[in-house]
Amino acid sequence: MAKIWVLQHHPVENLGRIAEALEEAALAWQYVRIFDGAAIPADMKGAGGLIVMGGPESVYQLDRYPYLRDEMRLMENALRDNKPILGICLGAQLLAAVLGETVKRGERREIGWYSVRLTEAAHQDRLMRGLPVEFMAAHWHSDVFDLPKGAVALASSERTAVQAFRFGDKAYGLLFHAEITEDRIAKLVSEFGEDLKRVGIDGDAYLARAPEYLPALGQIGNTIFTRWAGPIQGT
Repeated sequence: MAKIWVLQHHPVENLGRIAEALEEAALAWQYVRIFDGAAIPADMKGAGGLIVMGGPESVYQLDRYPYLRDEMRLMENALRDNKPILGICLGAQLLAAVLGETVKRGERREIGWYSVRLTEAAHQDRLMRGLPVEFMAAHWHSDVFDLPKGAVALASSERTAVQAFRFGDKAYGLLFHAEITEDRIAKLVSEFGEDLKRVGIDGDAYLARAPEYLPALGQIGNTIFTRWAGPIQGT
């Protein structure tokens, strides 16, 4: 059984719906709980793929979060070994940085429910083909990046030009959260609600709209993550 490394930056930022896709593909996974000080693997030996989850860190604060350098080295290793990579939010930002792009603070925070629109290239993409051209997605990020050189843009939103991209045929970055669950939104709002209020964002309204949007987003997420995980078994 192929094992997947999962870099976890915050207790709430777990696999969510991704776990269901890994189970369906008969893949085992192992969390690397960075928030607990766990050592980041030196390489991808014995692992079938790498998932890098979201978190409160910023890529441009490497002195404050020096372990991000180790994460980027592991992602470089996965790229060299042609191992599947899935970066979610911070994970997508780290992947973009590894590919040479600058990650920076966006003009406005994108936290809440915002529409995502697929690009033309997404209609031929292994993970995205057949999905709705436009859908409502959950967001929780402040940092953005341009499309890395050699990458393919897969989705955008009104506020963020690059919401999803592919590099090669096995490395994907998703800035939006298709893996999120209502329970996780509730925990995030509970923990960071006061911070949101200070910047004019209503966390309670974010949570209240979850039952309206999560069913469709969950189906989209299941499709994306199942397609990402499926080919890994046996590699």
